[in-house]
Amino acid sequence: PKHQGLLLALTSYFTQYGYAFILQEADELEEKDLDAANEKRDRASRMFRRSWNYGIRGLEVKHPGFEKALRANPKAALKKLTKADVPQLYWTAAAGGLRIRPDKPETVADQPLIEAMIDRALELDESYEKGAIHSFLIKYEMNRQGVKGDAAERSRKHFNRAVELSKGADAGAYVAFAEAVSVPKQNAKEFDSLLNKALAIDIDSHPEMRLSNTIMQRRARWLRARKDDLILPELEPLEDEPAPGAAEKADGK
Repeated sequence: PKHQGLLLALTSYFTQYGYAFILQEADELEEKDLDAANEKRDRASRMFRRSWNYGIRGLEVKHPGFEKALRANPKAALKKLTKADVPQLYWTAAAGGLRIRPDKPETVADQPLIEAMIDRALELDESYEKGAIHSFLIKYEMNRQGVKGDAAERSRKHFNRAVELSKGADAGAYVAFAEAVSVPKQNAKEFDSLLNKALAIDIDSHPEMRLSNTIMQRRARWLRARKDDLILPELEPLEDEPAPGAAEKADGK
């Protein structure tokens, strides 16, 4: 119960399993069986809640009283953490972020804590797992509250940095940007380009990222198959109407 390494493993594995094998299946089921999809989403939420609890416990082992301090003053509590805490911090924030659902208001309560945690992780080690924190923030920036400026541009900065840090080997960055920005912007060309880049990555060339790239390539194929549902086709331009008097001039009048 107080083994920091095991708590980190549980946090990361439960988060990855919930995302790859429950939430993805829920998304794929939605068009066929909405009730079954929602059941899987509920199961995924429970999985992410367990991940969050394991993550908080892991941080509590090293920093006794952490959770109480976090809820009282997030920035002050997180200021005491160091680069060594980033793996636990990242996976805990990821679990919390994945648990948030618009249809479940109770899941939004911890959002300020999640935001403070992922921002602190970025501050401590932006290169963690070849830019994984930046990849997380690609989607998160589109939902960040109370921040001035263009959310899409903030997401694009994180995307560019994630690609740079991973040297283009992280399929998750391409998929995240396609889903979070290209779809809302209805940019079909960018959507196709990003998903094609994700699918072009040779997972065997990057064994340390094989699992995450396999998961994200599956999502890329699913998104590409749903393109017509996600992005409306461009309308054919209307033919210009003749200017007033044009017909009379053409007849020599």
